[in-house]
Parts: sequence; C-alpha cells; structure tokens
Amino acid sequence: MAEVNSGGDDGGKKGKKKRPKKGSTRIDMTPMVDLAFLLLTFFILATTLSKPKTMEIVYPKDSKDTPTEINDKLANTILLGEKDDQVYFYPGKFKLDTTQLEKINLSKDGLRKLLLDRNKNVQDVITKLEEQYKNHQIADTTFKRLRSKAKGDDKAPFFIVKTVNKTKYKTVIDVIDEMNVSNVGKYAVLDMAEAEKIALKRETKE
Repeated sequence: MAEVNSGGDDGGKKGKKKRPKKGSTRIDMTPMVDLAFLLLTFFILATTLSKPKTMEIVYPKDSKDTPTEINDKLANTILLGEKDDQVYFYPGKFKLDTTQLEKINLSKDGLRKLLLDRNKNVQDVITKLEEQYKNHQIADTTFKRLRSKAKGDDKAPFFIVKTVNKTKYKTVIDVIDEMNVSNVGKYAVLDMAEAEKIALKRETKE
C-alpha cells in the first residue's frame, strides 16, 4: 500500500507568514535646531532692549559774567541738610535776620503739596493740555511743545535746591522726582551759602 505524504511539516512551514522587521524609531532633530536658531535670531532683532534710566539735573554754567538775576517773587529755595529729615524751604531772597525756614518732609502732603501750590498756574495749564490730548484734540508733538513752553514760561516759579557736603544723594533725587511729578520745569542745584548754613544749623539745634 502506497504511503501518502500529508505534508504536515512542510505545509505548516509554508503556511506561516513572515513578520516584518521593526525599524528603529529615530527622530531627526536637525530641523528643530535650525528652527530654534531662527526663532532666537528673530526675538533678538525684534526685542527692544531696556534703555538706561537717567535723570536730568540742571546745574548752572560756570561763567565769569554777571550771574542771572531771578525775580524774588519767583524764587523758591529748598535747603537739604545732612539727614533725611533736614529739609527746609523759604521763598524769595534770603536774609539771615528775617528769613524764616519752613520745615517740610518729602511726602505727598509735604514737599509735593508745596510744589503744586507754588506751581499752580503752570499746573493748571498742563492739566488742560492733558485733557485736550486725551480727547484727541491736539497731537502728541503739539502737547509736548506746549507743555515744555508752559514749564519754561517767564512767570513760572524757579526752584533752587541747595545742599551741603554731606547731603545724601538719595535726598536730592527724591526732591527732583517730586519736581518732575509737580511739572516744575525751572530749577537748579547749588551749594548752600554760608549764611544759609548758619540758619540751617540754628533750626536743627532747636
């Protein structure tokens, strides 16, 4: 009797499907690096770098000519001593026997109130200009020009900040900050006269 080959083994091998080989999952990061450098370059070129903050301090020019005369009615003097609380004010021309120093502080109710009261006419003009600017009645350049003109008006008060050798720099900056807030455009920083030093010492001792 002839044997029948069922082909069990061979048929089984032929019937199986070969599994595909798995490739490695590798991501090419080269384009990402290029994109990162492009973005970095864009932000560097587009970003506005912070500008150093400066403060304008008006000092009188050294001159051998006759010094500029200031109307006594417009003159206002602020004396700064060695300590933070040694801030005094007097209007007009200084006279050792008759001038009385008024002690003030650097708060809103102190120096700022005094500056706003003395600079009321200029402040009123600037307030009206600000309203016109907010309502788009005047252009930005016109607003700045008229504001500068109001600050430098001939009838605007003039403030003189006088210091001693040991006056703190921070105190001077605080006073100038208050002047800028109060729209004072005419001021200067000077050394204190000997007569004023005597009056200041007399006030601080009391």
